[in-house]
Amino acid sequence: MTSIDTPPTSPAPESPVAPELPAELHGPVLAWFDRHARDLPWRRPEAGAWGVMVSEFMLQQTPVVRVLPVYEQWLARWPRPADLAAEAPGEAVRAWGRLGYPRRALRLHAAAVAITERHRGDVPSDHGQLLSLPGIGEYTAAAVASFAYGQRHAVLDTNVRRVFARAATGVQYPPNATTAAERRLARALLPDDEATASRWAAASMELGALVCTAKNEDCGRCPIATRCAWQLAGKPAHDGPPRRGQTYAGTDRQVRGRLLAVLRESTDPVTQASLDAVWDEPVQRARALDGLVADGLVEPLEGGRYRLPLS
Repeated sequence: MTSIDTPPTSPAPESPVAPELPAELHGPVLAWFDRHARDLPWRRPEAGAWGVMVSEFMLQQTPVVRVLPVYEQWLARWPRPADLAAEAPGEAVRAWGRLGYPRRALRLHAAAVAITERHRGDVPSDHGQLLSLPGIGEYTAAAVASFAYGQRHAVLDTNVRRVFARAATGVQYPPNATTAAERRLARALLPDDEATASRWAAASMELGALVCTAKNEDCGRCPIATRCAWQLAGKPAHDGPPRRGQTYAGTDRQVRGRLLAVLRESTDPVTQASLDAVWDEPVQRARALDGLVADGLVEPLEGGRYRLPLS
C-alpha cells in the first residue's frame, strides 16, 4: 500500500486485455484472499472509514510491521477526525514517531480538520469529496471509497500495479509512475458489482504484498500462476528504465529524521545547540532544518529555539 498520489506521466500505449482475462483472474484471486488475507486492524468492521483513512496515510512507503503499533496508538488517542483536529498539528508529527515521511502526519491532520469543518466529523463516502480533502490524492481517495465504503474503484498501489503488470501485460515491473494505460487496464479488470470490486481491490493488493513481491516472488503459491502472462512468457527480466532505489544513510532524509527526533522527545522548545549535537556536518544540517521549517514540520522561535508546529 505504498503511495502513488503523484501526477501521471505522459500516456503510454494501452495494454491489451483479453475479454476473458478478468473472469479468469477474479475467482482464483478472491478465493486465495478468503483463505490467506491477513487479519489487519483496518480491515475489521470496527475500524470504520477513519481507521481506513489513517491506515492508508501510514502505509504509504512504509511496511505493515512498522505501521501496526503506531496505528493502534493513533486510533486510541484520536478515534475520530474531530479528536485529531482539536490538537495542534505538531502533536500529529510527534505521534507519527519514526514512520518516516512526516509530512504525511501534517496532511492527515489537515484532512481531519477539513472533515470536521465540512462533513460534521464523518469521513465522506463520495469519491469527489474525498479527493477534495487536503492530502488526499487519486490513490487514497479510491482506497478509502473502496475499502471503507465498498465502492467500485480501481485502487492502484505499487503492489497492485506489479500484479497487473505481470499477470496481464507480461512484464516484471510496472513503470516508475502510474500511466494512463495502467488505469485503463485496472478499470478493465474491475468486477462489475461493487461488493466484488471492493474485495478484488483488497485481494489483488494482498497478492502483491505476500506472493507477487518485488523480489523473490513465490509463483508456486500464486493462485493465477498458470494464467500469468509473465510466467507464461518465461519470466523475462525487466528491460525498462532502472528502478528507483531508496537510500537513507547519510542523506538529508536521515538528518531531518534526527532533528525531528529531538523535537518529538521534548515538550518544550529546543535550542539550536541541541539540534546541532545530532549531526556533525553543518551545511547539511542547516539545509535539513531549513527544509523542515519550509515544510511546516518545525516552527522557529526567537532566541534560536525551535518546536513542533502549533498551527
